[in-house]
Amino acid sequence: MDSIRVAGAQLNVVVGDIAGNAKKIAAAMDWAEGAGAEVLVLSELVLCGYPPEDLVLREGFLDANAAALRELAARAGRCCTIVGFVDRADDIDEIPDDAAQRQVANAAALLHDGQIVGIYHKVLLPNYGVFDESRYFARGGRPAQVWELGGRRLGVSVCEDAWVADGPPSQQAAAGAQILLNINASPYNYGKGPAREDLMRSQARAAGVPFVYVNQIGGQDELVFDGHSMVFDGAGTLLYRGPQFTEDRFVVSVPLGGWAPPPAPELRPLLSVHEEVYRALELAVADYVKKNGFDHVVIGLSGGIDSALTAAICSDALGPEAVWGVTMPSRYSSEGSVADARDLAERLGIRFDVLPMDEIFASFLDTLAEPFHGTEPGVAEENIQARIRGALLMALSNKFGGMVVATGNKSEMAVGYATLYGDMAGGYAVLKDVFKTLVYDLARWRNQTGVVIPLATIDKAPSAELAPDQRDSDSLPPYEVLDAILERYIEEDRSIASIVEEGFDESTVVRVARMVDRNEYKRRQSAPGVKITAKAFGKDRRLPITNHHRLG
Repeated sequence: MDSIRVAGAQLNVVVGDIAGNAKKIAAAMDWAEGAGAEVLVLSELVLCGYPPEDLVLREGFLDANAAALRELAARAGRCCTIVGFVDRADDIDEIPDDAAQRQVANAAALLHDGQIVGIYHKVLLPNYGVFDESRYFARGGRPAQVWELGGRRLGVSVCEDAWVADGPPSQQAAAGAQILLNINASPYNYGKGPAREDLMRSQARAAGVPFVYVNQIGGQDELVFDGHSMVFDGAGTLLYRGPQFTEDRFVVSVPLGGWAPPPAPELRPLLSVHEEVYRALELAVADYVKKNGFDHVVIGLSGGIDSALTAAICSDALGPEAVWGVTMPSRYSSEGSVADARDLAERLGIRFDVLPMDEIFASFLDTLAEPFHGTEPGVAEENIQARIRGALLMALSNKFGGMVVATGNKSEMAVGYATLYGDMAGGYAVLKDVFKTLVYDLARWRNQTGVVIPLATIDKAPSAELAPDQRDSDSLPPYEVLDAILERYIEEDRSIASIVEEGFDESTVVRVARMVDRNEYKRRQSAPGVKITAKAFGKDRRLPITNHHRLG
């Protein structure tokens, strides 16, 4: 039975680093040629990085992208390489009339024997969630293109093209393609892996020909890409499953013209939910820090669960030598919290400093004594403490160059249980899309391989410690209830009435929904953070700050 040797490389590239990305691509091309591969499949827009966003509006960016592609084509040998890039489409007749202002395409080039032997333009442009490709790209008009290579007919498509039934891959198979090659930049969110795998299997089965899916890995601002590249035969049998959250190269001999059992399929197991999320957070913060030129991070350690998990993730991602933990006790800080913060730092092996801030707080109160006269202590006094801590952390960042990592979680960001210019200060918020209940789950999972987060931190009642005997439960419903409501209200866009119908207390649901709605202004000013759910704050969920509509 005829077969084709297909290589894939899921690479961690950097948006805008065209020269650096081209160097990685060239190394993969040399490797594939040496491995005897006939086709090498890379990821979507691998040459310029994904998503390039408004960079595609810059002529210099397009020029550099085109020049790098020509150089890669010149070195292409017997192995045909599928490279994602941005293509100027001015003279291509596939541009629809409504795309006159978008004359660049999300494209895949076929490089072979020193030439660009074919170019495919992405047909289906996602314009939902974190995607807004219709803002930038013209839609391709040749979904059924097929290329011949050594007597074999190849169908090439780009990401979204394969995420619908009867899309370009199906049309290419109908036009005679013997194998379908799909290049991707598919961002991670938990639960997506199995669904993605089922979808690509169904594409192979529907077409009746092998299907190759290659995805990028790495962190890019709020997004993280998990790899999980796959190869299926024409019956939908999985021949290869790549690892998650790490670079990978593979070669698979794929049977054409029918089905034959592979001699020894290599199937990397999918990670458990908690490990998957932890690895996503770890990779995202590592790439954000390193790709933006920082050599260490600064974290405020309160002795609580959020800062403890943040420190553990950063230590695992960057190495303990690159993490600086700082605790800043006030008159309301318990001895146990300071001790727990110190215990955490010692277990992780990170730098730890204590910066008492009560005298600074006292000076604020003295300065504000006259305008505050006759009022009861409250949120204003609590937030002063959080803002002093934020100022101290930013001072260390300015003096020594480390990036401050904010420690707030999605539950807090949702209801505004966070202080602008205080605990929200920072360059990146690792837990921004992680509900509080999941924070506890991740901490327990991390401790399974060695206790680094003190059990006292996990077991004690959460508290901001900004007032005497303060507990989060004084201001919020229990996190199990709160997170269940938030998931329905935020991620599912459910109405208050439909949430109440599930048995939740109506007054609690109304109170939570109101807190979410009135704190949009805070979230707009928060640090970016990695997306790990189906709907994260930021690019995923975009609501007006000035807004009088309420879900009923």
